[in-house]
Amino acid sequence: MLRRDEDDKLWVRESFPSSLILLSPPPIITRPSEKTYRSRKSLKDPLNLPSLADVGSIDLSVIIPAYNETSRLPSMLETTLDHLNSASIRPTRTYELVIVDDGSKDDTSALALKLAQQHLNSDIRVVTLEKNLGKGGAVRHGMLHARGNRLLMVDADGASRFEDLELLWKKMDELGPKDEPTVVVGSRAHLVKTEAVVKRSVLRNILMYGLHTILRIVGVGHIRDTQCGFKLFSRRAAQQIFPAQHLATWIFDVELFLLAKQLSIPVAEVPVQWHEVAGSKLNVVKDSLQMLRDLLVLRANHLIGRWKVSP
Repeated sequence: MLRRDEDDKLWVRESFPSSLILLSPPPIITRPSEKTYRSRKSLKDPLNLPSLADVGSIDLSVIIPAYNETSRLPSMLETTLDHLNSASIRPTRTYELVIVDDGSKDDTSALALKLAQQHLNSDIRVVTLEKNLGKGGAVRHGMLHARGNRLLMVDADGASRFEDLELLWKKMDELGPKDEPTVVVGSRAHLVKTEAVVKRSVLRNILMYGLHTILRIVGVGHIRDTQCGFKLFSRRAAQQIFPAQHLATWIFDVELFLLAKQLSIPVAEVPVQWHEVAGSKLNVVKDSLQMLRDLLVLRANHLIGRWKVSP
């Protein structure tokens, strides 16, 4: 196996030296305005964002990437805050919501701030990116500026049942009781033969099965569901993984798992409830081709060590 990896590295170096650099995404640049946030307490005067490198100061950060989400964000925030403010959770856990507007063309940021004003007991921070990076770039940005000892990334569509956070939380307590670097992710693998997945379009299901095949080649075939938008990171895990992330597109989750594998950070999957929500931004044909390209670029860069990290 080791010999095969060395042969693969040599083949990539000799065959695609310049094309790999051209196909690889450029470094993600953070503009000055993107290092600030607004909230109900600072609607007009943005405040400086903290750094992931700092010591955590609250229990949980919820990172919500949002691109043109004026129709789906309100209901998602309602279910999220209903849980976090429930009698069983609120007394024991401090939290913040970090909504990262990924260069939306609608009024996502304005709506998020309006919703923040309606929830006076919740710390909702709104970060607006000047240009659209992609879901992975928005998640990365939120993670790099979060305060939580645990950091949850969750999609703005509300497809995952937010109450299942407690399942991920319990598993992280088991894997990292002393705040060790740990990742726990929601999984929909148990739903493959259920109505929730059967009712999806044929093209999306073909994409799902094709993706699983490619993932085995890339090196994360041990993860049954890489794309579920419900992932919990300990702060120490996030501090190692997200600064090393390069992909900003839909397939960024795979890079996170590869980085965790290289860093020897344990990853656990927990079954969660999920349902299809209308309004997906995924263009099945276009984004499938982009995913394939990005996976090949990811694999090649890791093979030759350009993007490799060490524990």
